[in-house]
Amino acid sequence: MKVALITGANGGFGKLITIELIRAGYHVIATMRNKENGRELEEKINLLERGERLELVDMDVTNEAQITSVSELVSQKYSKLDVLINNAGYSQGGFITDLPMEEWKNQYETNLVGLVQTTKYFLPLLRKSPNGKIINLSSVSGYFGFPGMGPYCSSKFAVEGFSESLRLELLPENIYLSLVEPASYKTGIWEKGLAIGAYIKDEDTIKKKVFTLAQQAYQNASDHPEEVARLARKICETKHPRLRYPIGKGAKSLWFVKKFLPWHVIERFVLKKLQ
Repeated sequence: MKVALITGANGGFGKLITIELIRAGYHVIATMRNKENGRELEEKINLLERGERLELVDMDVTNEAQITSVSELVSQKYSKLDVLINNAGYSQGGFITDLPMEEWKNQYETNLVGLVQTTKYFLPLLRKSPNGKIINLSSVSGYFGFPGMGPYCSSKFAVEGFSESLRLELLPENIYLSLVEPASYKTGIWEKGLAIGAYIKDEDTIKKKVFTLAQQAYQNASDHPEEVARLARKICETKHPRLRYPIGKGAKSLWFVKKFLPWHVIERFVLKKLQ
């Protein structure tokens, strides 16, 4: 039996990946801050008649004691972990002049520090698997800094750098780390990202334009987040997965733009959009 642990599994990509892996025969430990929020997920799995493959667990990725406790539980019950999927996170929008420092700290604490410490505590169990996998849910915002999204973008840039380093550290042990980099999908992660509107005043012309573009991006976002779940399953089933997997509308195009166009050209294009 292959065992996977997914953080933030009660909604969005986390819930869909949980369902996809259970269909593929995995036993999934679905973690979330409050497992009562996972009842809808539990109902969906029961409809598939796979309830015995799902285990809901309370685990806040910002709570080191909880992470330690869950890692000990997994060790006692399963003695190993085959897949760790770091999905927990949220998108904090806002301009640096507007957002309190507390919002920045909270963003990093969840999206970066929580991911690092979760990986650290479950790594000994991944080493007991013959072909361990780590999937970190990043974003196109992990390689392109969008205006008005500094907290989220910088947290995902950090996740990308951490993931590059850790992949090179773990390859000699036959543990493969991959980044999934989705473009915009209609999931709950947009809620805080679009909250930047609360800080904008009538005279903030450029900020209002950024907010409008963010709303348009949400409206044009893909309605098929299950694509990301299928990709996660594919990575789990690939013997030697690669590091990066951009996915969604414009994800690959944006990657090539950032890689091959001079930054001053990109600047001109972005500033023109903000006029």
